[in-house]
Amino acid sequence: MTTTAYTARPIAPPALKELRSADDAGRPTAPFTDREGGAPLRCCLRHSAPGERIALVSYAPLRRWAAQTGAAPGAYDEQGPVFIHAEDCGGPDTDALPFTHSHRTVRRYSADGRILGGRLVEGTPAAFPHALTEAFDDPAVALVHVRAVEYGCFLYEVRRGSEKGGD
Repeated sequence: MTTTAYTARPIAPPALKELRSADDAGRPTAPFTDREGGAPLRCCLRHSAPGERIALVSYAPLRRWAAQTGAAPGAYDEQGPVFIHAEDCGGPDTDALPFTHSHRTVRRYSADGRILGGRLVEGTPAAFPHALTEAFDDPAVALVHVRAVEYGCFLYEVRRGSEKGGD
């Protein structure tokens, strides 16, 4: 098992339970069988396999984080499409940072939910720990979202203190 300096956070089980009923846009969830595989699953942070039952739902990661922390992200409260398993899954089976073989953006947010900037990260696994360290070197950064460049979709978040051995 590969270890990293930071922990990618999948969508939390309580949120997944809600999303498997209705998404953050209020639409009922419509599971389907993934015939080809390859969908980036945000529940277990891996790509789907052909034949798995998945769902594409609208998810508002900053809104859900703000509800836990009391932040008020205002206009930065966006929602977008994410794939999840249609039923419970075991979550990630590795602590390696996922989805690092493509260009990504690392978007920084303050504790009050305001965007503090972002950075394009080249699509090599070795580039991600440096980008996260760079983000958290700014004491105003509370969390980062790692997002797909091609569609802008949320992939996962990393929170301050998620370093191995951190708080």
